[in-house]
Amino acid sequence: MSWFVHWFDSPYYHTLYKNRDEKEAQAFIDNLVQHLQIPKGSKLIDIACGKGRHAIYFNSLGFDVVGVDLSPNSIRTAKKGENKNLQFSVHDMRDVYQENSFDVVTNLFTSFGYFEKKTDEQKSINAMASNLKRGGLIIIDFMNAEKVISNLVLKEKKMIDNITFDISRKVEDGYIIKDIAITNGTEKQHFQEKVKAITLADYSEFITTAGLKIIDIFGNYKLEDFDIKTSDRLILICKK
Repeated sequence: MSWFVHWFDSPYYHTLYKNRDEKEAQAFIDNLVQHLQIPKGSKLIDIACGKGRHAIYFNSLGFDVVGVDLSPNSIRTAKKGENKNLQFSVHDMRDVYQENSFDVVTNLFTSFGYFEKKTDEQKSINAMASNLKRGGLIIIDFMNAEKVISNLVLKEKKMIDNITFDISRKVEDGYIIKDIAITNGTEKQHFQEKVKAITLADYSEFITTAGLKIIDIFGNYKLEDFDIKTSDRLILICKK
């Protein structure tokens, strides 16, 4: 079974990443909505939504939102926030959710690049495109792999809720690999994150093949221009 099936469904995953910056995420969404002039009432699907933090915020701004994720645990948590305009379900991003149904598709916070085969990545982008209505937008927010690799922190120790996370990182065969050794009292566990170092050139190929067009490229959550050496993020706005 693939690493992400176990890790994203583990309570340790949520402990390690629980202090993510909500204000930053919300400011990013505000900037996107304003820049792209997305009208209220638009139908939006958030692909690989996790526990739904982005989906819930989009919904609070007046959008009709569906959040999908492969992790049953994450979706179970997300479902607690459901309302008539906010739904969550367990779903594989490689499969089409609902053809020609959405004005906006989002894939945020480096929720991509998990697959062994390039064909699965292409399948995922194709499915995102199929979910979209004609003229709809796809928003992809990925790490800037080039900067991550050149600033890789090889070893790190974190203590969260009396749980020790020993983290080591390396680059191997085009993947950024993070090994996470967990000590919780007498319990010891090990997980691995393995994210493909997808570049702008790779994404351009996926997007063109899916019949989409890149209309904007940003390098951070303030929507400033992308610079391969200095930008923290690779944010793509694509149109069907």
